[in-house]
Amino acid sequence: MTKIIMYTTGFCPFCKMAENLLRSKGVKEIEMIRVDLDPEQRLDMMDKTGRRTVPQIYIGDRHIGGYDDLARLDHRGELVSLLIS
Repeated sequence: MTKIIMYTTGFCPFCKMAENLLRSKGVKEIEMIRVDLDPEQRLDMMDKTGRRTVPQIYIGDRHIGGYDDLARLDHRGELVSLLIS
């Protein structure tokens, strides 16, 4: 499986929904970067993605975006192929 990185906080319902969707597709490992615990990580996330909100999800080197973007990929049938490439 392709490496998954998710910028997250401990209290974000969309982060949990994204995690649940990825796990339902067989993802076992997700590197969770808690931006609420480390302000430097939040700045890094904003610099990389241009976004302030969480989750921000990477599949491999590709920035997917947030939960809505992830769900849209799944709905179009494109998510699984990204996960196994």
